[in-house]
Amino acid sequence: MLNLKIKTSHHHFFFFFSCFNISIFTYIKVKKQIQKFGFDIFVLQNCSDITENDTYKTIEIAQGEALFKEKGSKFIGYVFPIENEDDVKFHIEELKKKHHAARHWCYAWQLGVEDKSYRVNDDGEPNNSAGNPIYGQILSKDITNVLVVVVRYFGGTKLGVGGLINAYKTTAKLILDEAEIVDKTLDVFFQLTFEYQDMNKVMRIIKENDLEILEQKMNLNCSFLIAVRKRNAVKIAQFFNDLRCLKIQEIKQ
Repeated sequence: MLNLKIKTSHHHFFFFFSCFNISIFTYIKVKKQIQKFGFDIFVLQNCSDITENDTYKTIEIAQGEALFKEKGSKFIGYVFPIENEDDVKFHIEELKKKHHAARHWCYAWQLGVEDKSYRVNDDGEPNNSAGNPIYGQILSKDITNVLVVVVRYFGGTKLGVGGLINAYKTTAKLILDEAEIVDKTLDVFFQLTFEYQDMNKVMRIIKENDLEILEQKMNLNCSFLIAVRKRNAVKIAQFFNDLRCLKIQEIKQ
């Protein structure tokens, strides 16, 4: 869905409409209908969903073990790329098996790009002394779809809340400093269905716009699943729609 603000102009008169949610294909149809009557339609530059930054930062490769020591206690940091909460449970369980003699397995995770969700866990440490300091480092790196875990082996001396905050924060920073952070794009996915005789027309648009074909099927009809960067989605959908020889459908991933 696109959050659009539309302006129409005719004979130097301007009409403004409030933002509303429409699909890419509804936008294309509305634009064509308005243009038939000599109007034009524009996406205003301050409309957030069209002009927003469509990239985000994350990690692709798990990293560990970053070690921090304080008064006999050992803090060991790990970071993992995740796609859902099941990934979180899996990694925590694996670390508990690996570090079965540890006292605490504290963590924080963040998922999502446009609609973010997160969770912190102190795992028996004083409230807000472990999970939040770990999560603060995730925020400082401006990354998402990640899980950071800090395993603590108790050394016999209590560190106090301030000492714990520093230890968990420092360990999380150490492991995130070691991780390779990558930029990824927000993509929209389209299913293209067309006849084989129209293959050249479809491939021309794909090649000219450097689009990625994720899946392809060649039966009685051809079917492509393609990924399009979000900021280009309306333009690319218009290109394919103008061919009039294929069916294009947005696919939610």
